Amino acid sequence: MASKYGRKASSKVKQVMHERKEGTLRSGSTGKKVTSRKQAIAIGLSEARRAGAKVPKKKAAGKKTARKKTARKKR
Repeated sequence: MASKYGRKASSKVKQVMHERKEGTLRSGSTGKKVTSRKQAIAIGLSEARRAGAKVPKKKAAGKKTARKKTARKKR
C-alpha cells in the first residue's frame, strides 16, 4: 500500500515544527504566535499541500442534511 504522505510533506512539517520551537511560527491571518503542536502540524501540511506535495485532502465538515438527521435521531 502506498504511503499517505510524501517526503516533501514530512520535511515541510519538520521545518514548521522547528519554527514553532524557536517561537518564530505565526498564524496566517492574525499573525499571532503559534504555540500548539497540532496547529503547527496543520500549518505545515497546508503549506505542503500548496507546494504540491502528496498530502490527503482536508476532511470536510458534514453536510447540513446529514447533521439534521443525526440531530433528529437524538431527540
